[in-house]
Amino acid sequence: MVIDGNEYRIRLNGHVYHCALDVTMELVGGKWKTIVLWYLRKDKKRFSELRKLIPGITEKMLSLQLRQLEKDGFVSRKVYPEVPPRVEYALTAHGRTLLPLLEEIAAWGRMMGKKYGSVEKVDRPAKKKAARKNVST
Repeated sequence: MVIDGNEYRIRLNGHVYHCALDVTMELVGGKWKTIVLWYLRKDKKRFSELRKLIPGITEKMLSLQLRQLEKDGFVSRKVYPEVPPRVEYALTAHGRTLLPLLEEIAAWGRMMGKKYGSVEKVDRPAKKKAARKNVST
């Protein structure tokens, strides 16, 4: 990469990158990583919640992406000692540094959808609340 007339390269994790965008895309590129990060932006989520929020991703792929995001320091994984075990994923402070970028990418995608296609509301059936039984003792 050339900055102010000087040529630079980035060495990271045993790789040499000649462009900063290449580093970014290596870490958060691909079909699923940014989507996983997007759904973790406001609150922690369990694996099953993420799976439901991301149509089309397989359990294996979600597991692989979460593992890689955790390895790269963007996501934390907390296991609660319960039966059955409960695992929650959350953005780390390092992961939150990506939020301005994700917001801009999402805004650009919405703009493209409006300009060249359409943005449509998806009507989902309301979730049924579990009926509670009134039990007198």
